[in-house]
Amino acid sequence: MAELQLIIAALGGALVGFSLALVGGGGSILAVPILVYAVGIKDPHLAIGTSAVGVAANALIGLAGKARAGAVKWKCGLTFAAAGVAGAALGSIAGKAFDGHALLLLFALLMIVVGVLMLRRGERHGDPHVTLGRHNFAELAGFGFGTGLLSGFFGIGGGFLIVPGLIAATGMPIFNAMATSLLAVASFGITTAGSYALSGLIDWPIAASFVGGGVIGATAGGRLATHLSTKRGVLTRVFAALIFAVAAYMLGQSLPAISLP
Repeated sequence: MAELQLIIAALGGALVGFSLALVGGGGSILAVPILVYAVGIKDPHLAIGTSAVGVAANALIGLAGKARAGAVKWKCGLTFAAAGVAGAALGSIAGKAFDGHALLLLFALLMIVVGVLMLRRGERHGDPHVTLGRHNFAELAGFGFGTGLLSGFFGIGGGFLIVPGLIAATGMPIFNAMATSLLAVASFGITTAGSYALSGLIDWPIAASFVGGGVIGATAGGRLATHLSTKRGVLTRVFAALIFAVAAYMLGQSLPAISLP
């Protein structure tokens, strides 16, 4: 069974790496359900900690490819990520103190909200020459802290929350926001993983297998992102449908497990 779990984890990592490289998010939204329901990690907190390691590593892999293409807005991304790390540290402490099954239920509800926001976001043009300045520093820090707080609480990379935040704070094009978001995803993931590691809530063999599969998925996702760069509206709708399906499944699994007073 242990070998089968590692194989499933590798396949799940490939899917997560593919998603991160393709649209700059969706890693943990897929990773946590995969680890809980497919790999079979029974403890939700252990699944969240393990997913944080895999998502952070896969985000770094995807970031390297986007950086080579010159799509990353480093100053804006670093400001967003720095504020988000503080939020993620606080959020992860609160998340570990929360009932695991209730956490999964809230996570599923958040997925539904994210899916709706994805559909409403659509494709927008922005300023490709945007840079960090006094006019957007406060917005970047504020959106970064709030997104990091949610990221740490739910143990997610937060890519689909980060992308709208970067666009709202700076007005950068969605292509640049997707690329820059990977910097924050990696930062939040490392912060959350560190917190969970200190509590012994990471399955390292499964995390390593997850990362290994992510390398393959990130390569494929990066190539497809380049090929379908003008069709992201379609991809967004397809992925939103996937989010709704997974959220419905998680609601069905987590609701019966919650003890009512």
